[in-house]
Amino acid sequence: MSKKLKMLFLALMVSISGVSVAQNFPNKPVNLMVPYPAGGLSDVIARLVNNSLSKQLGQPVLVENLGGASGGIAAQKVLSSPADGYYLFQGSPNELILGPLANSAIKFVSEDFRLVQTIGQAQIAFLVRKDIPVKNVDEFLEYAKKQAAAGKPVTYASVGTGSYYHVIGEQLSKITGIEMTHVPYKGAAPANQDLVGGQVDMFLGPLTKTYEEYHAQGRLKILAILNKERLPSTKAYPAITESKSLKNFTHSIWTGYFVKKGTPEPVVERLHAALTATLSDPAVRAGLETNSLLVAQPLPLSAVTKNYNDGINQFRGIAKSIGLKPQ
Repeated sequence: MSKKLKMLFLALMVSISGVSVAQNFPNKPVNLMVPYPAGGLSDVIARLVNNSLSKQLGQPVLVENLGGASGGIAAQKVLSSPADGYYLFQGSPNELILGPLANSAIKFVSEDFRLVQTIGQAQIAFLVRKDIPVKNVDEFLEYAKKQAAAGKPVTYASVGTGSYYHVIGEQLSKITGIEMTHVPYKGAAPANQDLVGGQVDMFLGPLTKTYEEYHAQGRLKILAILNKERLPSTKAYPAITESKSLKNFTHSIWTGYFVKKGTPEPVVERLHAALTATLSDPAVRAGLETNSLLVAQPLPLSAVTKNYNDGINQFRGIAKSIGLKPQ
C-alpha cells in the first residue's frame, strides 16, 4: 500500500471512529459540575437546565455542587477526569479566567477548558444591607467615603478572592478612590445570608428573584443594575448610568458549559447540539428569565470558541488594570 493510500485509510478510520463515538455518546449518566454550594444562582441555573438536557442526551444529567477557591476546586475535579464529555462544567469568566489569575493554588489555565455553548447572561445588581441610610448609588458612595475617612471602610462581599465580584468591587474602589474591605465567601448563598443579616455592607452580585423579593420586603436594597439602560425585566430599578458618579461602571457576566480540552470533536458536537436544543425549551427559557437572566442566543461552535478567547483577553486586561496578583 502506498504512503498516500495509507494516509487516506487512516483518515477514513479516524472519521469512522469519530462517528462511532458520537453515536455511542452518552451511554451513561453525565455529571454537571457546579462550582458553588446549593442555593445560589449557579445552582438554580443547573437545576433548570439538567432535566431538559437529560432528555436531549437520553441519559440522566446529575448536578454536583462543589464550592471553594472561586470555583477552582470544582474545575480541577473536571480536569482530573477523562476528556470524554461525561463531566460538564457550568462556569463563567469568574472561575476559569479570573480564578487562575488571583489564586496561586489554582494550577490550570483558561485554555485547559473548551466552551461548548453559552446559556445566559446575568445582570449585576448593586446590593446593600437594609439599614444603610442611602437611597441611591451616589448617596452610598458619599456614605462609603465618610466611613473610610472615619477608619471604618464599608465591606463588600464576593464569592472568593479573584472572583468576578471581587474584581469589580476592587475596580469600584479604585475608580472612586474610596477604601473598601473585601469579604470573600465560598458562594453566593452564604454571601446573601450575611448581606441580609447585616454582616456585610455591599454585594455586587447577579440579580435574582430572591433579591427582588428581599428588596420588596425591606430586607436589603437594590440601588441599581449595572446596565447601560433599563431593560424590560428590570425596569423597576435604575441603570447604573443614571447615577452621577458611575456612568461607565457597566458590567454583566455570562454562564456557559465547558468540557476539558481534548474532548473528542464528535462528543463536543453532540453536547453542543443538545445544549442548543435545551436553550429552545420553553420551560428552560421561562425559568432563566424568571431569575432575571438574559437567555443566550445559541451560537455555532466556531463563534462560541471565539467568544471564549475574546473573554480571556478581556478579563485578563481588567485584572491587569487593577493589579490583581495571585495570592
